[in-house]
Amino acid sequence: MTMKIQKILSILTLLTGAIAVTISSLWIGKQAYFWLPPQAAAESLLIDDLISFLVTLGAFIFLGVTSTLMYSVIFHRAVKDDFTDGPPIHGNVTLEVVWTAIPILLVFWIGGYSYQVYEQMGIQGPSELVHLHNPLAMQSAHAEPKDVPAIAESVEKIDVLAKQWAWVFHYPEKDITSTELHLPSDRRIRLALRSQDVLHGFYIPAFRLKQDIIPNHAIDFEFTPIRPGQYRLTDSQYSGTYFATMQANVVVESPEDYQQWLAQAATQKPSPAKNQAASEYAQTSNQSVQTGWVTVPPAAPTLVNSPG
Repeated sequence: MTMKIQKILSILTLLTGAIAVTISSLWIGKQAYFWLPPQAAAESLLIDDLISFLVTLGAFIFLGVTSTLMYSVIFHRAVKDDFTDGPPIHGNVTLEVVWTAIPILLVFWIGGYSYQVYEQMGIQGPSELVHLHNPLAMQSAHAEPKDVPAIAESVEKIDVLAKQWAWVFHYPEKDITSTELHLPSDRRIRLALRSQDVLHGFYIPAFRLKQDIIPNHAIDFEFTPIRPGQYRLTDSQYSGTYFATMQANVVVESPEDYQQWLAQAATQKPSPAKNQAASEYAQTSNQSVQTGWVTVPPAAPTLVNSPG
């Protein structure tokens, strides 16, 4: 009778622990949304769901393993002054199969979900430069989560030039150049990314998007801004001495405000853009005693209609 009660208590303890671990893991996964910047692009919704899923799964595994260890330490510890050897237990084939199969299934689950997310986004990356025939290659980014506002069919095309160490944006519709990236909200954006010198990385944390820019190649990159505001573009690749200064503002605004900005910028005469890297390089070069490593001179300031 006592053995039966102990067995029932063990089962109840196991079920209670499993429920507690599951609920805690789901709660931790929901908190992952607050760890990230505002969701400013349609693609960010997909990425955040994927990150929340991975955090939930990781928390479940961590809490499950930790709880099992704590349960074993508390309820299956040797009695005081018992220094005898444990029972000679041999390998359990069933247990080994189970704890080998579960990680394999988890890896396939994570891989399948990740592929599904990136397929929905469909962002072209360096894979388009690999000389392999892939009839199923993704064409362009296209994310349409249910809670995203209706998106117009028109595509806004913008040329992006990355160079040591500045971003230059050209709007071919009005033939305008700026050092600040302006984007209409709820419209499809197609960037033509080019590098003038070395490898750069186009990265906007609020959009959850990052794309390497390869020299001597033009890479089309699409996304959809959905939240008006000002964000930050950085170079995610180490592109030389002053790469930390290679940042730019990203302004997402209503289509009406965007068109108004284009019209206003078109009336301004081109002028040299402010370049922090060039300023710091000139200041260092004028020192009587040269310190630090020899570096590549920054590219000359670009003539822009809107310096930002």
